[in-house]
Amino acid sequence: MKIDRDAPIGVFDSGVGGLTVAREIMRNLPSEKIVYFGDTARVPYGSKSKETIIRYSRQIIHFLREQQVKAIVVACNTASAFALDAVRDEFDIPIIGVIEPGARVAAEQTRNMDLKQFSALLFKGKRQSAYRRASARTACKHMSFFFRVQIQHLFPF
Repeated sequence: MKIDRDAPIGVFDSGVGGLTVAREIMRNLPSEKIVYFGDTARVPYGSKSKETIIRYSRQIIHFLREQQVKAIVVACNTASAFALDAVRDEFDIPIIGVIEPGARVAAEQTRNMDLKQFSALLFKGKRQSAYRRASARTACKHMSFFFRVQIQHLFPF
């Protein structure tokens, strides 16, 4: 695949949270153009099945490819955890998730701190993601990990 260096970078998320990722790309690579896709029609992804997340991700990647992007950043943690491996194998474009880079940054920021534990709050769909746990452990070898599921609607309203 020949990459057009002037083409934009595609970024997608299940909603608007990925705008923070897009902002950091723009801050670090100010000459890059961004095409952002926020799937607010089907948010949240965390409660959906792995198969559904993969299907949504494929649809969004097809759309972003039609916009002629040179790379895609999956700014959604759930899509990164569930769909990243599947879509990377299917498309001939660089596709980058956010979990592993985020874990690396957290590890680097805490390397010299007296922090021995790292706690990750997982949402319903992410609790089964071995990828997410493995990525965090790989990037943060100097830390202990505790993963737990967020309790939603603890008190009925």
